[in-house]
Amino acid sequence: MSGQGARPPSQPSPARGEGAFFLAPIKRGPRVGPPLGAGAKRIAWAALALMLTLFAADLAFPPPLERARVVSPVVLDRNGQWLRAMQTPQGRWRLAARLDEIDRNFLDRLVRIEDARFWLHPGVDPLSLTRATFNYARSGRVTSGGSTITMQLARLLEPRPRTVSSKLIEIVRALQIERRLTKREILAAYLTMAPYGGNLEGVRAASRAYFGRDPEWLDDSEMALLVALPQAPEARRPDRRPDAARAARNKVLARFAAVGAISRERAHEAAADPIRGRTPFPASALSISERLAAAHRGAAIVRSSIDAPLQQSLEALAARRAQALERDATIALMAVEIDQRAVRASIGAADRNRAGGWLDMTRAVRSPGSALKPFIYALAFNDGIAAPETLVRDAPRRFAGYLPENFDRRFHGDVRLEEALQHSLNVPAVATLERVGAARFEAALTEAGARPRLPRRELSEPGLALALGGVGLTMEELVTLYAALGDEGRARPLTYEATPSVWTRAHSFVRPATARKVLDILASSPSPAGRAPAALAQHAPRIAFKTGTSYGFRDAWALGVGGGYAVAVWVGRADGAPRPGATGRDAALPILFEAFDLIAPNAKAPATEELQHAPAPGLARLDSPRVSDAPAILFPPDNTEVLVLEYGPRSRGLSLSARGGRPPLTWYAEGNEVPTEPTSGRAIWRPTAPGFHDVMVIDADGRAASVRVRIRNSGS
Repeated sequence: MSGQGARPPSQPSPARGEGAFFLAPIKRGPRVGPPLGAGAKRIAWAALALMLTLFAADLAFPPPLERARVVSPVVLDRNGQWLRAMQTPQGRWRLAARLDEIDRNFLDRLVRIEDARFWLHPGVDPLSLTRATFNYARSGRVTSGGSTITMQLARLLEPRPRTVSSKLIEIVRALQIERRLTKREILAAYLTMAPYGGNLEGVRAASRAYFGRDPEWLDDSEMALLVALPQAPEARRPDRRPDAARAARNKVLARFAAVGAISRERAHEAAADPIRGRTPFPASALSISERLAAAHRGAAIVRSSIDAPLQQSLEALAARRAQALERDATIALMAVEIDQRAVRASIGAADRNRAGGWLDMTRAVRSPGSALKPFIYALAFNDGIAAPETLVRDAPRRFAGYLPENFDRRFHGDVRLEEALQHSLNVPAVATLERVGAARFEAALTEAGARPRLPRRELSEPGLALALGGVGLTMEELVTLYAALGDEGRARPLTYEATPSVWTRAHSFVRPATARKVLDILASSPSPAGRAPAALAQHAPRIAFKTGTSYGFRDAWALGVGGGYAVAVWVGRADGAPRPGATGRDAALPILFEAFDLIAPNAKAPATEELQHAPAPGLARLDSPRVSDAPAILFPPDNTEVLVLEYGPRSRGLSLSARGGRPPLTWYAEGNEVPTEPTSGRAIWRPTAPGFHDVMVIDADGRAASVRVRIRNSGS
């Protein structure tokens, strides 16, 4: 066959769809057909303008997809166990749906019932819309829905009255959504926002509330209920309208059978399952969960360092113990694994129904009472000022206008420092702090991670009252200090994160031998009433503990180290009111030992050897006349950086401290003599400018010592 435009037989026509058209060379021939008319050009230009207009409108008015990303943050423990979820700003329980963690059979059945051509259409199903429109025109009412899952998502993102104009907007929005998201993303967003009754949104929230677990595995009855609820969530709420929920579920089960998802026998069996009411979500580690959710704002999942079983056990312990307290009193408790400084349990208050129950008392600034005494002795041992066997006289004594007395108002004569610490004697502690230096002690605590708050800080200097709790600290700071003792004197910040983003460098608080000495002394303290010493109990960790009672019985403390954990317990009133007679030994120490009993399964095996004191001088006396050695500066230490709040003569200044030398000592800094305050007898240096400065001390025999320090504040 021949004729104009016929292909020669030797050139077979390329098969359709094989791509031959794009491979064959293009031969230009004479134009065939009439030229494009003016009307056709106008139509083409109009079509192009319409496309550009639609594209610009799509960019200018995108669908509010960000609303689907607002979900309830869920805080998990170290092993992924649910601790607590927080509501959205609108008061909804909306949990992010992750398709890989949802029963695949449920996803398949949902699509088959709600939108059979979901994976094929561009957001709008013309066949469903045509059928729904025809049925509406014939009956005058809605008998079948034409909305796709994408259109339903558009309605959830922008709720509107159910009108024809709203349907048209949903169609446009569905096309926009499909252009921006994949099908799996659309399905996940729908299952995150779908309503399930009350303030439940999303399939995970519904499964948690109605079945007590995530929707990773669902039976036929549960799947049918989760498909039925979004169609009429309030009318079918299982907790309020169980009969309506049962009828709707059974109707969906029949549809499952009709589309071949299950057999009619299985549908009949599932229809007999009971309808359960709503169960509360897990709620543990309330204060920590709120803090972590706020720190990771916008995150759907937050993993913490908390150990859920231990947290729940200690919460139960605190709640049980609080029942014996007056209504206005509460209990706070922390347990820290020393190796990683990971907080494994934290209870800010025993019961939120009690006074102050919504406050996190682990972060409240309170007086530590005698809980700081171990660190006074630790610095004295560390600096070579004294040893555990050093004698000190426990007798009435005035320290620059300060006259301390023991808690029982009795004095014991000559005692060893280790005995003074074990029995928490006040006069020896103040005498030791006098030798260490209050400024040196305060600086050491600050460098270790605690931040002592002095009363009227702008006017006060650190004084000897630090020994007896005349300073404010938080439980977090105290447990940080005790954890340092349990880590051979290395101080590091606590962490609440499952995987800390930055590994913090340890600060050497005291030497390892010093930390072991102090722990050995504390572990030998008298056990609480009714408690056998650890040496007599099988597999019990050896607990080094210290109690504290603040002035006026406002705070009762017990802190301990053992089995690789540091634990802190506080008992008191959140408003700071006194609780006459409530001491740390009576009110807090029994709770501390019970907490260690609960920690025991996680604790390290107890040490097989008793810690022994390092060689120390004989029965030297702390308060005997000092040997006139050459002076040595204790504070500020050499080659260190010291932070100050402000400069000049009105600043708080730094209290200079030295040991040795024959008094009087004369201090020099910045080339000038440092004056001695008549009230405290301390040399107070008030730096005038930041930078590097030499500090020198000279004793009465002309012997000198000097250090070089850098002075700066937070802004320099």
